[in-house]
Amino acid sequence: MRSIWNGAISFGLVSIPIKLVNATESHSISFRQIHTEDGGRIRYRKFCDLEDREVSAAEIGKGYEDADGSIVAITDDDLASLPLPTAKTIEIVAFVPADRIDPLQMDAAYYLAAGGAAAAKPYTLLREALKRSNKVAIAKYALRGRERLGMLRVVEDAIAMHALLWPDEVRAPEGVAPETDVTVNDKELDLADALMNTLGEVELTDLHDEYREALEEVLAAKATGDTPPSLPEHTGAGKVLDLMAALEKSVKDAKETRTEEAEVKPLHPQKKTARTPKTPEPKKSTSTKRTTKKATPPKKSTASTKKTTAKKTATPPKKTTPRRKSA
Repeated sequence: MRSIWNGAISFGLVSIPIKLVNATESHSISFRQIHTEDGGRIRYRKFCDLEDREVSAAEIGKGYEDADGSIVAITDDDLASLPLPTAKTIEIVAFVPADRIDPLQMDAAYYLAAGGAAAAKPYTLLREALKRSNKVAIAKYALRGRERLGMLRVVEDAIAMHALLWPDEVRAPEGVAPETDVTVNDKELDLADALMNTLGEVELTDLHDEYREALEEVLAAKATGDTPPSLPEHTGAGKVLDLMAALEKSVKDAKETRTEEAEVKPLHPQKKTARTPKTPEPKKSTSTKRTTKKATPPKKSTASTKKTTAKKTATPPKKTTPRRKSA
């Protein structure tokens, strides 16, 4: 990564040579201004209003417009010689808990790379000290013509710095919240909690820019002369009149979506194999065999019953014969 600023971190009496590199990158699609009649590029040319002629980039410098309209020229040497210790130094002024920093203050993010082998030891010392303290470092530095506030924290094995807005640059949320007095009851809060729990969490790495992907499809289609994909018909939800009904429906829809996702999962071979050992079919077949064995004894009792019945049947003729002789 190309460095955009070279300097040093001032940590008490310790000086750590570093290079500042961008920690983020933009994937947004940019457009050019064109002449709609023929597609020609619209370009901006820079003119000097005194000489009324176009000037090159080498002739352009910086200037400050004073209150009376006069221009004060400022050169790069003037900026480099500013009487500030932060002109080429990231000066750490304090260490505070991370939750002391309002996310509204956070701006661009940078990585601080060690500037050479000699910086490895003090760089590692600062990194490990930040890790053990569970704090972030607040620093001041100068970049692009102004002094800025920064926050240093550890990201994996590197030190990152977030540019911070000065406290007076953050606006108070005046006139933003609803001015109408509204009462929210416990049942509505319970439904809102249920909706939050049903939606669950998400891995941020699974999220992607669907707008950019759709725009890329449109650009690819127009570049080849094809018809761009049409926008699906949008069914507006209309104005919400019943908050409770809307919450209940949202919870129901979220649960159905989760159920559908859960039903799809067992179709994967790995999931199915994992559940097979839990099937209790062998135990059922074993119990059936045991029941059959236990059912065998009644056959013996049936046979003995037949023998007993036969003996009882044979007995009456013996008793009948003597009665006939007596007659």
